[in-house]
Amino acid sequence: MIITVTMNPAIDKTAEVNTFLHGELNRLTKVEIDAGGKGINVSKTIRELGGTTLATGFLGGSGGAVIASVLKKLSIPEHFIQVDGETRTNMKLVEPGGVLTELNEPGPIIGKEQVETLLNDLVELAGPDIWFVLAGSIPAGVKPDIYERIIRAVKEKGASVFLDADGELFRRALEAGPNLIKPNKFELEQYFGVSDANELDLIYMGKKLMDKGVQMTVISMGNEGAMFVTKDQIYRVPGLSVEARSTVGAGDAMVAALTYGMEQKYDLKTCIRLGVAASAGAVMTEGTKPPARETVDRLMALVEIENICLLED
Repeated sequence: MIITVTMNPAIDKTAEVNTFLHGELNRLTKVEIDAGGKGINVSKTIRELGGTTLATGFLGGSGGAVIASVLKKLSIPEHFIQVDGETRTNMKLVEPGGVLTELNEPGPIIGKEQVETLLNDLVELAGPDIWFVLAGSIPAGVKPDIYERIIRAVKEKGASVFLDADGELFRRALEAGPNLIKPNKFELEQYFGVSDANELDLIYMGKKLMDKGVQMTVISMGNEGAMFVTKDQIYRVPGLSVEARSTVGAGDAMVAALTYGMEQKYDLKTCIRLGVAASAGAVMTEGTKPPARETVDRLMALVEIENICLLED
């Protein structure tokens, strides 16, 4: 089973606009409303791929009730901790070509007891055949060491972890040795304190993170695709050329598909093809809807994997 943790979920309201005019009236078209937050997006894609998933985190107020209802309709089981305050609503404006502007609310304030309850629940769920996905931001009241604490606790029980976070959350969590991580170029530069990193620099940084216990670093490079760095292998995968509807959730779809492939014990190249195809498929959908499994299967055949080099131990 794959358990997703969404500390700061949201109702995602995605609207299309012909041209975004700053400081002027904008008339929105085709408004989509869905349950969102990175972990929830991951669960939705895993469910579409045919996997088993449990969504966890914090929910509150009428917004939280909407998200729980959506998950029920999607047949995604959930085990969220109910909190005071209102689950946030995020507005996403999509211009032609997939250009995205996001307006995200901060979310409710979480109490210490609620944090400890969630942590204890996750430890109870952990085991050797369980994958955890820790993704996205945290709300007020949650300390930035929360992902580090979760990783240490669930790995003690034999579970595996995919981390998708940035900033201090990323830095702190790395100390606990997540199995997989998915930083982008800027996040790696920020972590190592460098700028204008080239491809070889990124490979070196991805390799360096193996010292923390990371088994694979997925370096997201936007339209240029991604690199996959393990102890022994480095792959470059160009992005697929697809008709872009919205880039919202594309990274989450890749995380979902990679985790699903790992949980199913697929070989590495199959996992990579699945991840890249799911990400491209998500770009073709509206709002935060997951890509259809048949779309992912079709796109997998188009994924090209380039072997950069073989790293020596």
